[in-house]
Amino acid sequence: MRTRRALLLLGANLGDRAAALRLAVDGLNRLEGCRVRKVSRIYETAPVGPSDKPYLNQAVELSTERTAIGLLVEAKRLEARAGRRPGIRWGARALDVDLLALGNEKTRTPWLTLPHPATAGRAFALAPLSDIAPAFKPDGRRAARTLLAAMKPDPRIVKLWRHGR
Repeated sequence: MRTRRALLLLGANLGDRAAALRLAVDGLNRLEGCRVRKVSRIYETAPVGPSDKPYLNQAVELSTERTAIGLLVEAKRLEARAGRRPGIRWGARALDVDLLALGNEKTRTPWLTLPHPATAGRAFALAPLSDIAPAFKPDGRRAARTLLAAMKPDPRIVKLWRHGR
């Protein structure tokens, strides 16, 4: 079976946020037909939406034989295992696993759009992506590192996370 590169964004803003990210990385690496190839540094980011709790975000690159829907199903299982329950859109969560891209696949369903349409405008996604896939073009034109560099730096929005702070 053919392997492709998958890029995912992990986020958590409830409970032990760093443990939730570790659970997700370990869970992704244990999936049949998947192998974690790169993991970004962890960033602390301001929440989007109604939550006031900061997130920890991390990007992961996988090599995978799975389909986009297969990865989405597994992402939802990992979220549930970490304690995520259905709730308010953009609300606080124990774990969020977003599939940003799978090879060159373009998908548009009610459940999944690839590449993820909002990535290019979100510093909290571009910062960790720039660690592991700086040349990835989330908008199909400009590299993640270029998009991030064009944004006005704001350490309140995205900063490297240091354990214990």
